Amino acid sequence: MATINILRQLVCMGAGMLMSAQVWAGLPIQHWQTSTGTEVYFVENHALPILDLAVNFPAGSSRDTREKAGLAGLTQQLLSQGAAGLSDAEISRRFADLGAILGGEQDQDRAGVTLRTLSSPRESSGALELFAKVLQQPEFPQNVLEREQARIISGLQESATQPASLADKAFSAALYGDHPYGIANADTPQSVAAISRDDLVQFYQTYYRADGAVIAIMGDVNKAEASRIAELLAGGLPKGAKVAGTLPPVPYPTQARVEHIAHPASQSHILLGYPGVKRGDADYFALYVGNYILGGGGFVSRLTSEVREKRGLVYSVYSYFMPLAELGPFQIGLQTKREQADEALKVVHETLGNFISQGPTDKELKAAKDNIIGGFPLRIDSNGKILSYLSVIGFYHLPLTYLDDFNKQVAKVTVAQVKDAFARRIAPDKLVEVVVGAGTK
Repeated sequence: MATINILRQLVCMGAGMLMSAQVWAGLPIQHWQTSTGTEVYFVENHALPILDLAVNFPAGSSRDTREKAGLAGLTQQLLSQGAAGLSDAEISRRFADLGAILGGEQDQDRAGVTLRTLSSPRESSGALELFAKVLQQPEFPQNVLEREQARIISGLQESATQPASLADKAFSAALYGDHPYGIANADTPQSVAAISRDDLVQFYQTYYRADGAVIAIMGDVNKAEASRIAELLAGGLPKGAKVAGTLPPVPYPTQARVEHIAHPASQSHILLGYPGVKRGDADYFALYVGNYILGGGGFVSRLTSEVREKRGLVYSVYSYFMPLAELGPFQIGLQTKREQADEALKVVHETLGNFISQGPTDKELKAAKDNIIGGFPLRIDSNGKILSYLSVIGFYHLPLTYLDDFNKQVAKVTVAQVKDAFARRIAPDKLVEVVVGAGTK
């Protein structure tokens, strides 16, 4: 417990230290490949005796099939639930004894496993050895699979009664249809129950390969040590060529689609949107800055001003772009009283239409850029945040100078670029719209 407390204290103390030591000096990202072809991205920082790692694989939910939707997520979850002869309880206890923190993440494109440990030799060597076993020797025990299936199925049954969950699933299905991204929220009790241990093993062998993985390392080690760590983690992964084939392009809607889902909730949950932007897209920064003005800037956004402040129709309304390997969603979300749903939607459509046709004002653009640039240091003020960026930069093959160039790209955005990008990329007359709850015609 003493080791865990020390790690927590160092994490809490370190945010400001890291920002002063790293942000203004830039973030020199080092990149190489291991002997097995695994990509490695590394930032050296000795401000704190902490080491953060992430290993990402092309094993996101888009790799699922509709019949066994949920397989990608279940595989990622069970990596640490039994490996190399160790039970899930033993793995958890050993990480806790070392003061190390194991984590994971998944989206449509990728699945990742993360580790945070003290960089001192005893703690880091033990944590890295155990981390390698989790990555390289998962056993997917049958009893653990059945336990997790029961837990997930129970959660799915519960979420099927929740309007927010219903809206998310329906929106993904309506926006992406038969595209692999449409399977992201398509898991059901039936599809999860259909998953076997053999499915997990096959999915792991197919998508958790050394050539195709991306290792991100951030913290208190030098280049030689980082290289040894990367070789340790990659060396025992399944061998073979990268996953064959890329995702197909996302088709654009040919007409507007509105889906109403009955629900007894007192509020209507509303999502609307359109296929948005890819990682590395030339329009990304114009769309990013423009969306801050439209609905991403909280209380200073146009949607909040028009729908909440002027008319009191919602407590909150937002919009965002989620860039992926193919077109991720542009989404607007809001909740409102059932009897106000039609009026709120009308105002949202008008606000979006006006923004697309007229663009932002010079004053709005300046305020947005000042806020984004001024707040950027807070986005990279900890090892964990930088690690997340390293994973994204590596997985999507973004420039190594991406973080150093971010504010420069934001500063260059013009009113004309925002207006042009939104006009070309968002068709307001062809939006996909989901309303869960009454109050619509």
